[in-house]
Amino acid sequence: RWRLSTLPKYLPPEELKRVIEACEDSTELDVRNKTIILLLARLGLRAGEVAGLKIDDINWQNGTFKIMGKNRRETNMPLPQDVGDALHQYLSVARPDVGSDSIFIRACAPREGITREIVSDVAAKAIRKANVVAPSYGAHVLRHSVATSLLRQGSSLQVVGELLRHESVETTAHYAKVDTTLLQLVTKPWPGEESC
Repeated sequence: RWRLSTLPKYLPPEELKRVIEACEDSTELDVRNKTIILLLARLGLRAGEVAGLKIDDINWQNGTFKIMGKNRRETNMPLPQDVGDALHQYLSVARPDVGSDSIFIRACAPREGITREIVSDVAAKAIRKANVVAPSYGAHVLRHSVATSLLRQGSSLQVVGELLRHESVETTAHYAKVDTTLLQLVTKPWPGEESC
């Protein structure tokens, strides 16, 4: 099986919005989980990238933060206002005071940085709490949702690829399959035949 042969699994924008709105911030754990969901749903981060965030990765003055992506590739990302506000609230009010430099800390002992499995579990629980029927449950469906939403809003494949940190435009073009108008822009006619 070719890995890009299937359609991407994503949530429509209105359902993605419901997932974000279903997040509460009444407890310290809720504040942490809401911040995780915003990073996934606004910026399309991978579960491992969220789990790997360190306190020193945030540059508050520039409104950016650093992530370590696939192949240990370091990238500076923009810090949208709502994500920055959630991060600030978590770090100043809800994050346990432990000796770890990880941003996100486990709710139970050992009190250390979370794993990508915890990030995916947080996403799955948020989707279910919002009563959204999703094609899959976890962090990656939120990443796919960001990509398809941006493409449908008119963002170029290049812009979406840069946000998702794809090495190849072919990987980003995978998301265009859900929109036939966009798909026509990236397909070529069969040799010797007229375009459809």
